[in-house]
Amino acid sequence: MDKVIVKDLELFCYHGVNPEEKIDGQIFVFDIAAGVDLAKPCMTDNVDDTVSYAKIIKTVRRVAQSEKNDLIERVAQRVADELFNEFPKIETLKITLKKPQAPIKADFSYVAVEIQRARK
Repeated sequence: MDKVIVKDLELFCYHGVNPEEKIDGQIFVFDIAAGVDLAKPCMTDNVDDTVSYAKIIKTVRRVAQSEKNDLIERVAQRVADELFNEFPKIETLKITLKKPQAPIKADFSYVAVEIQRARK
């Protein structure tokens, strides 16, 4: 399957189970791989025949910053639901949501969740 990919999208959001995470906020990093048939846009060179990565970014930003959730699992699912809703050409999604500043006393690059969904 062809893909439109957004990698390492950094957004400042307010998610986490600890109260201070919802007050102070932190950086979250999104990787989005949207399965899209790109045969037509490859031939037409027309942005209307594909899924615009700029519009994907706009949607992810709006959803991720619109409310405060305890779990990044919930944030990833909300993003997936809205991407499927707004972009009928998306057939599958793989979303990785990284939390590089999670308040855990350990040395790590990031903690993350990854979900994979297909259009129903």
